[in-house]
Amino acid sequence: MNAAIGSIGVWLAFAGAIVGGLATAGSLLRVRRGHAPDPRLDGRMLAPIVLAGMLIALVAMEHALLTHDFTIAFVADNNSRATPLLYSITGLWSALAGSILLWGFLLSVFACAVVWRFRHEAGDPVVIWATLVMFVVAAFFIGLMVGPSNPFEHVIGAAPAQGAGPNALLQDNPLVAIHPPLLYLGFTGFTVPFAFAIGMLATGRVGERWQIETRRWTLVAWTFLSVGIVLGAWWSYQVLGWGGFWGWDPVENAALLPWLCGTAYLHSVLVQERRGLLRVWNLSLSVATFSLTILGTFLTRSGVIESVHAFSDSTLGPVLIGFFLFVVVAGFGLIAWRGDRIRSPGGIDAPLGREGAFLVNNLLFVGFAFVVLLGTLFPLLYQALKNQSVTVGVPYFNAVAVPVGLALLVLMALAPALSWRALDAGVLWLRLAPAAWAATLVVVACVIGGVRGFVPLVAFGLGSFAGASAVRSIVLAVVASRRHGRGVLRGVLGRANGGMVVHLGVVVIAVGITAATSFAQRTELALRLHVPAHFDGHSFLYEGTRTVRSPSRTATEALVRVDGGGVFHPAVTQFAGSNSEAVGTPAIDSAFTGDVYLTFDAIGGSGGATAAQAFPNLPSGAVAVGVVVEPLIAWMWAGGLLIGLGGLLALAPGRRRRPTEPASGVPSETIAPSEPEPATEPALEPVGSPAP
Repeated sequence: MNAAIGSIGVWLAFAGAIVGGLATAGSLLRVRRGHAPDPRLDGRMLAPIVLAGMLIALVAMEHALLTHDFTIAFVADNNSRATPLLYSITGLWSALAGSILLWGFLLSVFACAVVWRFRHEAGDPVVIWATLVMFVVAAFFIGLMVGPSNPFEHVIGAAPAQGAGPNALLQDNPLVAIHPPLLYLGFTGFTVPFAFAIGMLATGRVGERWQIETRRWTLVAWTFLSVGIVLGAWWSYQVLGWGGFWGWDPVENAALLPWLCGTAYLHSVLVQERRGLLRVWNLSLSVATFSLTILGTFLTRSGVIESVHAFSDSTLGPVLIGFFLFVVVAGFGLIAWRGDRIRSPGGIDAPLGREGAFLVNNLLFVGFAFVVLLGTLFPLLYQALKNQSVTVGVPYFNAVAVPVGLALLVLMALAPALSWRALDAGVLWLRLAPAAWAATLVVVACVIGGVRGFVPLVAFGLGSFAGASAVRSIVLAVVASRRHGRGVLRGVLGRANGGMVVHLGVVVIAVGITAATSFAQRTELALRLHVPAHFDGHSFLYEGTRTVRSPSRTATEALVRVDGGGVFHPAVTQFAGSNSEAVGTPAIDSAFTGDVYLTFDAIGGSGGATAAQAFPNLPSGAVAVGVVVEPLIAWMWAGGLLIGLGGLLALAPGRRRRPTEPASGVPSETIAPSEPEPATEPALEPVGSPAP
């Protein structure tokens, strides 16, 4: 019954997307011939049908997972009777077909949101084109479920009694319930600015109005993706047992690439709004961001790479890469076709002002995205051409990430002080001086405290510079808001001040990354029962082992008391289900100043490769425990929360201002009003953020 209902939902959504696309195309033909849109060809009415179909399919699959309907192959392969409730629910996106189902559902939500938001402008050709693109993209992803990735396919032969269960790494931490959906919301949300970019290019109406309209949609998708990436790093840190959070894995890079281009777009579109510049650049970034989400989908779901993040068993590769090429050719082909029509005749008037800062910001983001893309795809291309394996290691990415991150911190520090016009050096220094002195004091304090190393000191100094600059801007906005009787909350609402909160979040993450990667200490201790051991200023006391059993898992835990305080339980865990292999479960003593990260590697007398290599004579009854001491790593997760908060604040409407005139000679549609510049400072737009 679940399979039948789910299949009906998928087919209903697919039919709705196809018919909606055809009806919308018919409306476009009528408008092109000078006729008014025919209400009978109103494809918008099919968007709720698509959503309803996907909702039916989603509910049917979740019901199948919760009731352990092992007649459905997806459920049999990714669920068991012993799987806890939370991980039965998250089983929906724990494998390929279910993840496509969630993707299609979220895409249909965005399609309905677009239709509702622009319901009063349904006859506008740009809106009609955008609606058509949304239907086409929805039809493609839902079509995957109709064809090669059917989530409701029946089990061949008799249904199993128990089910294989989810992958062990996908039932060991509740972040699996949050991290993937946020990533999917970010990926699918970028469809909206792409759809409107195609609409603007197809109609030739490339004025500022529609770019500004879609900026908010981009910000929504970017916020989801940003928080999702940080939570993914946190999940990796807590689950994988390596003590790290970012390994430049191809699938991690696949999420980072659209984030980089989306961040560049959010900054450069402000220049178009204020000055009518960078039209071609912004349209290109919209197309590139969406294209990279499709490329990321290909990397994750094609089976071309092996990763803990990827779905390795897949036949979708040719279909996904074909769709990616179609998107790239269509998007950039339209940009090339429009040519001079979309080019901004004006130029950058103040290279040392905010326009120049945005330009440098974009060059850094896009340049870094190219480096990451090259490092991600080169091994795949080399293997395809040479039939030999090659690896692009972490040093390649870090060699670029470090200088780019430092440069972006400089831009974030300068951003609040710069003006759209040329600015006197004396005025600029007056605005920057408090932040500069704060940064100097932080560096001096670090040196006195024993911090050494050029990169860490520069990063802490620039982070303090950027953070103090953002705080100063927020304080000025709050003071101005209170002076006008609007209260503190109104002072931090709106794009400008929300951007400053995002900057603070990025600074906190940058400081956390720098401290954790520069000063982490690692070792492996042979711990004897009740005999204390010491490492990097911490004490460890082994108090024995225990076995913990439940219907869903069996864990062998080492009981280790850290610094005379609480007892922590690093373990080796075996989950129920035939899919499950024994995995390490770290234990983390987390604090504001740093973490002590413990892994249970071996028991004396039982061996284990790690213990045999590190401690060939490990006594019987002793244990080998891996220890990683990482300062300030908790700041990364706090920074992610600040980014999410800043994104929400930036979405809230601020005070209205009259837009400035576009650059001379640049035609413009009506420019949507946005936040004002404070009386004493230029508008506080976010300028940049360092890559993870």
